[in-house]
Amino acid sequence: MNAVTTPTQHHPFNEAQWLRILFLIADTEQWLQQLHKDIFYQLPLKQHKKLLRNSWYLSASTLAHILERHYAPMARHPGAGKFTIGVELIVAIIKEAFAATPQPVPQSCNYQRVWDAGSIIGYDVCGSATQVVTVIADAAGRIVTAFPGIIANAMPEGSGSP
Repeated sequence: MNAVTTPTQHHPFNEAQWLRILFLIADTEQWLQQLHKDIFYQLPLKQHKKLLRNSWYLSASTLAHILERHYAPMARHPGAGKFTIGVELIVAIIKEAFAATPQPVPQSCNYQRVWDAGSIIGYDVCGSATQVVTVIADAAGRIVTAFPGIIANAMPEGSGSP
């Protein structure tokens, strides 16, 4: 009664070809991971490994997202908060934000760390200068995004900002 059933296949399974593709993907993934480490080690930072550990991980695609959306020299996403500091400082601040206590993001499975950088780093979504960065990460610590300021709906009531 507990017979094992195999899925109906329209094409015969070519195991040899499938294995070649699997190993090609695995090799490519390892190569990309090495490139990822190499590109981060080019940044003039101390303790690069803090950004590459499993509990606080900044991927190249996430950094590209952060820069595309939240870096002032990029003319995209005009309604978003923008960093006005250099890329190396953005990455350094994201690394430092790990020291902040993670708090749940409302209506999300993610967590936020809000970190005061100690000096102006850009402007928030309302256009006000800010020295605060918010870093959003998933439960495993993989960074999802980072931006100057705080989540707009997290502002205290009566603050006058949306």
